[in-house]
Amino acid sequence: MFPTVSHFISYLFGVDIPLPFNTFGVFVALAFVAGYWAFTKELKRKEALGLIHPTKRIITVGEPASISDILLNAFFGFLIGYKVVYAIINYKLFVNDQQGVLLSAKGNIIGGIVLAIVFAYWDYSEKQKTKLPKPKKVEVTVHPHEVMSSMVVWAAVWGFLGAKIFDNLEHWDTFVKDPIGGLFSFTGLTFYGGLICGGAAVLYIARKNGIKPLHMLDVGGPGMMLAYSVGRIGCHLSGDGDWGIPNLNPKPFTWLPDWLWAYTYPNNVAREGNHIAGCIGNYCNELAQPVYPTPIYEVILAFILFIILWKIRERIKLPGMMFGIYLMLNGVERFFIELIRVNSKYTVAGIPFTQAELISSLLFIGGLLLVIYSIKNKERNANY
Repeated sequence: MFPTVSHFISYLFGVDIPLPFNTFGVFVALAFVAGYWAFTKELKRKEALGLIHPTKRIITVGEPASISDILLNAFFGFLIGYKVVYAIINYKLFVNDQQGVLLSAKGNIIGGIVLAIVFAYWDYSEKQKTKLPKPKKVEVTVHPHEVMSSMVVWAAVWGFLGAKIFDNLEHWDTFVKDPIGGLFSFTGLTFYGGLICGGAAVLYIARKNGIKPLHMLDVGGPGMMLAYSVGRIGCHLSGDGDWGIPNLNPKPFTWLPDWLWAYTYPNNVAREGNHIAGCIGNYCNELAQPVYPTPIYEVILAFILFIILWKIRERIKLPGMMFGIYLMLNGVERFFIELIRVNSKYTVAGIPFTQAELISSLLFIGGLLLVIYSIKNKERNANY
């Protein structure tokens, strides 16, 4: 496994380059890039079809930098300088414990002050370049795909919070023992928590920019499936604990690689299992028994489902139907993966189930109802 990018580089080229990048985090970022691409393509397509429209805004140009803008930029500059300079000076510590460095109160005061001055001056000088003797108001046109940057930021922040909240609810016993660590650690993320909270944030931004909810949901279906597939690559390569139950069954086909059938996830970032003899470092554990590599199964399945959604998207004319199909496919895929995946179980009325099984079932039902709604309201939705 490759808990960090350095491990991956060492595996490929045999060179040890200490870098402060976790493999999982890199693929989360790539998942956002993939989603951004798919969302943007769909927003442009729907605008070209006249289903969504650009909005008009009145902005003021030629204003000098305000005191509040300068102070805000100085504040962000201080935070960045405070942490970045400290991380550079203590690079070895940062490589070994990025979370500890970033979330601690430790930093470099001089670095913070220098970056605060730089950021404040940068804001001031940029505004001076466009300053007019008399500021004026102008009308600008904002196309739907141009708000994607705001959507990504909101989706990232609220998606992370949602993923952490749902994960801590799923592992409540561990959370109550260390609530601060549970909330602020960079590990332990639940996809559905991120989907629900991040999706709600995107809908909020879309609504503010004149994009109706059903059209925005349809835009998101293929992109979210693609992002999920890319993100799961990070789960598998880093060994973040999203693996399956023990699998001691013989391979059904001799040509099938061991890592695709039953895998022990050596050097996993979750640090679970037995210590690997002779291994030195933070990631020296390997599972005692091989397990189903469920993340790689989801990479494959989610990408296939993305291709299906991408192929049929131009044929679907009813608002809401694309997202309904996405919910159904997503729910079915995750429900059946849960049958061989390690997860905390709840028991209600004698029926055991996991959080993901419950949510995936609800998503499938919700998707089915949305498809039925789209069909029954065909005439009304034709002009939606």
